Amino acid sequence: MELNDEITIPAPMEKVYASLNDPEILQECIPGCEELIKHSDTELEAKVVLKVGPVKARFNGNVTLDTEGAPNRFSLVGAGNGGVAGFAKGGADVELVDQGDSTLLKYTAKAEVGGKIAQLGSRLMTSTAKKLSAMFFAKFAEIVGETETT
Repeated sequence: MELNDEITIPAPMEKVYASLNDPEILQECIPGCEELIKHSDTELEAKVVLKVGPVKARFNGNVTLDTEGAPNRFSLVGAGNGGVAGFAKGGADVELVDQGDSTLLKYTAKAEVGGKIAQLGSRLMTSTAKKLSAMFFAKFAEIVGETETT
């Protein structure tokens, strides 16, 4: 499955990029995220509880960031195991476009699932993935776009 979307975030590109690398902000934005641990600038570990249709599972996973084109471009790959529910793995390519006081964030994400969760069907998986990514970016834009108090 592949998802493409873009969102304008009401914050300068430097703030958006820094926020995408802040585990506290990411944990608050990732639906169902119970824990997000930063092991290094490129390695994260996550614990996420998700419900997809009738299947609810706790996923433990790792995410690796490739910041070679940063801050304009970067990518990430991750894999998570949900025990008997199955597994998920995938990645995303992210591009940030500076628009002065705001930033256009474009992404292309690919995901693959297996096990019980994969048996739910591609339409349910695609709609769930779209819903979760929309929730993530709406929350991210809300948090990052908040006016800083001085």
